Amino acid sequence: MTERVATTTGLLPLPDPAKEELSDLKGHQKGDLISGTESEEIASAYAEYRREVIDDQQAAGLDRITEGQLRWDDMLAHPLTTHENVDPNGIVRYYDNNNFYRDPQVRGDLDFSGDVAEELETASETIDDPAASLQAVLPGPYSLFDLATDEHYGDDAEFFGAIADFLAGEVEAFPAHKTLTLHEPSLVENPPNEDLVERLADAVDTVASETDSDVVVHTYFGALDETTYAHLMDADVEALGFDLVAGDREDTLSNITEFGTKDAAALGIADGQNTLVESADTLNERVEWFEDQIPVQEFDRLYLSTNTEPFYLPVNKHLAKLEAIAAAAGNVDQEVTA
Repeated sequence: MTERVATTTGLLPLPDPAKEELSDLKGHQKGDLISGTESEEIASAYAEYRREVIDDQQAAGLDRITEGQLRWDDMLAHPLTTHENVDPNGIVRYYDNNNFYRDPQVRGDLDFSGDVAEELETASETIDDPAASLQAVLPGPYSLFDLATDEHYGDDAEFFGAIADFLAGEVEAFPAHKTLTLHEPSLVENPPNEDLVERLADAVDTVASETDSDVVVHTYFGALDETTYAHLMDADVEALGFDLVAGDREDTLSNITEFGTKDAAALGIADGQNTLVESADTLNERVEWFEDQIPVQEFDRLYLSTNTEPFYLPVNKHLAKLEAIAAAAGNVDQEVTA
């Protein structure tokens, strides 16, 4: 029987009181965004709100709990924009939406940072049994490569490899965790060229090999093209993530039919960018639709979450979606979310 795991992609919306408090503490200019050297007062405020979003996830009935990534002002570019050899300069549109991030211009070797590991260490003190429920979150190597600007390595293949090595070093320092989710929306939005796609599985494996936890490569904003999907399937990870909210989900099914998939899958069943709260019944129907389309395979595990990062959502809508996801996984009474 397939296990359903209720989780989230991470990069959660800031609690409402945090927005004003942190804006006042940090300032209102581009240079005031998180750099990894914030004051004790700012760090303390984030710690308080981190505990709040962890408590919210646990109360909603999730099986995997993220740190929340509330400090990630630059979304998936955060691990680089807090690095000492990176200049976060200029403002760039974040994929095809109305959010922006600072362009991480890499100007030196991408050696160890430890910023994300420190966040996870702090989160571990709050989460019940982190070894069994903590979900670490990072950008995948290709998406971080795609979001960054190389001003140091001078060669795309070398830069891609350096990004993978950097992320691997960060993962090696992580505290005990049950799952590692690697976000790879750029594989959909800006697929790798012929050279880089050949290096994709090795880059993912470089990162994934540094943890004993289950690794999920989560893609969204639509379906992968066939070439990218086929190469991603060569990566030694537990699960690939699929966006079941996107209108081209039939293309995802086509990829699975043609190239197969892993023994587990991550399903983006709730819309991370739309305030409409889907009922648990609707989410359950999306899961069952996916399973019905692939009758020859019974999955060991299905991770259920929003399709994209949910930081776009108001907090109350986000919490309602988490509760519906937990109900679709069978963790809480569906009537609670009706």
